[in-house]
Amino acid sequence: MLFKILILAVSFVFTSLSYPNPSTYERHTVKAKSGDGVYSLLRRYGLANDYCNIEEFYNVNKLDKKAQLKSGKNYNIPVYIYKYNGTSIRSTLGVDDWKKAVRIKEYNEELKAKGLRKTHYSDSKILWVPHHELYCYNENRNKDKKSNTIEAKPKTEKLPATVKTNSEKKTELHNALFGSKYKEYSKVDNSLKGKVFYVVSGHGGIDPGTQCTDCTQVLCEDEYAYDVALRLARNLLQRGAIVEMIIQDKNDGIRDEKYLKCDTDEVSINGKKLPAKQINRLNARAIDMNALYRHYKKKGYKDQKAIMIHIDSNRSDLKMDSYFMYYKGSSTSIGMAKNMYNTFKSKYAKHQKNRGYKGKIKEGNLFMLSRTLPPAVYVELANIKNKNNQKRFTLPSNRQALADWMYEGLIK
Repeated sequence: MLFKILILAVSFVFTSLSYPNPSTYERHTVKAKSGDGVYSLLRRYGLANDYCNIEEFYNVNKLDKKAQLKSGKNYNIPVYIYKYNGTSIRSTLGVDDWKKAVRIKEYNEELKAKGLRKTHYSDSKILWVPHHELYCYNENRNKDKKSNTIEAKPKTEKLPATVKTNSEKKTELHNALFGSKYKEYSKVDNSLKGKVFYVVSGHGGIDPGTQCTDCTQVLCEDEYAYDVALRLARNLLQRGAIVEMIIQDKNDGIRDEKYLKCDTDEVSINGKKLPAKQINRLNARAIDMNALYRHYKKKGYKDQKAIMIHIDSNRSDLKMDSYFMYYKGSSTSIGMAKNMYNTFKSKYAKHQKNRGYKGKIKEGNLFMLSRTLPPAVYVELANIKNKNNQKRFTLPSNRQALADWMYEGLIK
């Protein structure tokens, strides 16, 4: 295969590189195999974990998002061809980012080990550079940008909140994401210090999730799931945990109204608009979570967990208790589901004697369980169509109880 080689003029005084338009680069071309889809093809080349690679694949091949790949046809993948200068990857690219160079080096060597490259880049003088290393969001290129993360940071990092100490020596924290009424809160203790939690409320943006449109007021799943998620995040932060809210809405905060207004302004933790297509939305939030997981893992955080919060939809005459799903490949995920189930069961036995608890734990191969790195539990709080179940999430005191019970189950 003939490649158009782009030779970069290299200066030994490194400066921050402003990358040119990607259309000026030659991309690596591969032949689709029988049964290949966009995701399977890109996954083979280690490119499916970054949504921007998927977008670039569609763009460069001028494909509609619904298009099917044709077996035996050549497609450009988001990997750029550079002429390696024989000195270093950094000087080849004209950057002074050592970590980026290491990642690109490991990427080339991994593909060679898989047989997807025939030669080592140092021998052929051809370096493959994945699109996401140059044009997508990554931690190193954006480390000075403002973060929307809600967390109690380690001592080496700044807290995202104003911190003060009152006469009783309790640490007071502030976070605007919780809304005007709840933005001030006290740290109870440091029992969860060193633990990382990813709290993910379902749906958001143009996707409200399931709805009850024939209720007194329209009920939107994403609004109630988000409110419970914020309450859970606040509980965890009060005990010194690091909490990542993957979906955020700066205008809402924790609300004490019975009927929560449906809106579409939720964004990702990076402030990006949520993709319109469901698979893209799921993939984007999995990418965000996995990037954060790797970030904290490198910093030595070993205890990381995720919880996905949803509200189910079923027949209006069907009463449903909260149920929990786990990923069969993770013993931690299974343990989380069991602990939360047992917590809810004990709470019902205490507060609603003789009622019985009919919630379940079950295996789930859902995208957000199977494609995320931190072990996760997926929670369905109630049936949005059932009038009795609606009280479980429309009453603010019940939303707080749900958050409190999930908190207890998570920390067991």
